[in-house]
Amino acid sequence: MPAPPPEAEDNTISPQEKVAAASRSTWVSVVVNVVLTAVQITVGTLAKSQALVADGIHSLSDLVSDFVVLFASHHSRKDADEDHPYGHHRFETAASLALGLILLGVGAGMLWSAAQKLQNPDAIPKVHGTALWVAGIALIAKESLFRYMIAVAKRVKSSMLVANAWHARSDAASSLVVGAGIVGNLAGYPLLDPVAALVVGLMIGKMGWTFGWDALHDLMDRAVDEVEVAAIKRTLLETPGVRNVHDVRTRKMGDMIIVDAHLEVDAQITVEAGHDITVLARQRVLQHHRVLDLMTHLDPWHRPDLDHDRAPAQAA
Repeated sequence: MPAPPPEAEDNTISPQEKVAAASRSTWVSVVVNVVLTAVQITVGTLAKSQALVADGIHSLSDLVSDFVVLFASHHSRKDADEDHPYGHHRFETAASLALGLILLGVGAGMLWSAAQKLQNPDAIPKVHGTALWVAGIALIAKESLFRYMIAVAKRVKSSMLVANAWHARSDAASSLVVGAGIVGNLAGYPLLDPVAALVVGLMIGKMGWTFGWDALHDLMDRAVDEVEVAAIKRTLLETPGVRNVHDVRTRKMGDMIIVDAHLEVDAQITVEAGHDITVLARQRVLQHHRVLDLMTHLDPWHRPDLDHDRAPAQAA
């Protein structure tokens, strides 16, 4: 069965449902990461595995990011006010930026620690086999957490929750690397344990850079992709009375979109009729797309768009 067109997308998730889902999935993540942090750091220290300790610190950073998400979810649902006429949706973008910075910091710390160990390979101890069992349990727990969180994020269409879910996936990948390093250490190659910690640090740093860079662009009013712009334009064109559409501009506001568009209508209709067309166009866009607000400008159909022309020079 073919997928529905973008303009027919189901946008019935209410803000309350979105916040509740974000809170519920994040608290599940908190519980999992509390347990993993305690077990990984404790067993990693006792079993002399730097890689497992690094993975435990990674889980600890997840706890910090989980609370950042909870904080952002609480504030992003606030209604618009005099100082924030478009609402507080960008709290989510700011949270994604914070997550990226946290991951960058954690990754840099792991790289430094692993590099120090690699400079003195003779001092690297042999890891106890218990560390491998803990790494395997952590891998299963983190992959399960990722699958749960990404399902929730896609259902409620939250980029912040998607970022946090992929953070959990990066944890699963890091646990896999840690397990490989521990196996290498147990097989008589002690360098592989700090090498695994080094790889985990690189993975975390790259993930942090990606999240932070994307969030920074969104805070600078980055437009949505061409597919979504085309779908919005198509909805406008299908509005009765709209003859053409141009200069459709978008900017992200958290997980929502602010849109500006020029609508071309019959030049002979009344101002009231033109107003009614723009009201209908706005209602249709807000109903079928994740658009927070639509600002329209009316132009006469098949006439030059003179408001974009430079003002004529005044005679001397």
